[in-house]
Amino acid sequence: MANCDWTFSLAILAYDRTLTNPLQHFLPFLTQKKLILMMVKRLFTLISLCWFVVGAKAQFTSASLEASGVTCSLCSKAIQKALEKVPFVQQVTVDVKTQVYNVIFKKNAALHFDDMQKAVEDAGFSVASLKVTGNFNSLRLTKAENIQIGDQTFNFLNGDGQVLDGEKTFTLVDKNFLTPKAFKKYSASIRPGAAPNTRVYHVII
Repeated sequence: MANCDWTFSLAILAYDRTLTNPLQHFLPFLTQKKLILMMVKRLFTLISLCWFVVGAKAQFTSASLEASGVTCSLCSKAIQKALEKVPFVQQVTVDVKTQVYNVIFKKNAALHFDDMQKAVEDAGFSVASLKVTGNFNSLRLTKAENIQIGDQTFNFLNGDGQVLDGEKTFTLVDKNFLTPKAFKKYSASIRPGAAPNTRVYHVII
């Protein structure tokens, strides 16, 4: 939440103004409960603004998913239909030769990449690769530190100190988003349970 340091400064400033504005002359007539409610409302407003700024740093627009275990055109059609049923997916096109599914996301929709993996798995296949693309606005990466983008939490295994601006693509490297052989390359860098009760996607850029 380093991006929100200024929010807490605003909170202090708001508190100081409460003490110095004309309202202070009427404080004896206000109950302690009313004063507490006023401060709580101000803090909630500032916190909401802070989360808005963090969420506004990126908007995911599309993904490129490669499937494995596909042997025929009917298999490809089954995966395409499965992905099209995912709530945040707007459009899916497939390259039958490479088994790459190009997915367009609905604008401003809440995304959960596990839903895409599950859709492919439920169709009887597996994900060999998933690359997601988004538009970023001065998002600074910190290696091995969880970063919240929209409704999801990410841990970048590389790109320490890099600032994301404009359209960028990164690859999910968690289990079930790669082939077993490819996952072995990153498994040692993934720390399961580092953020209890939070789904963390591990990615490289």
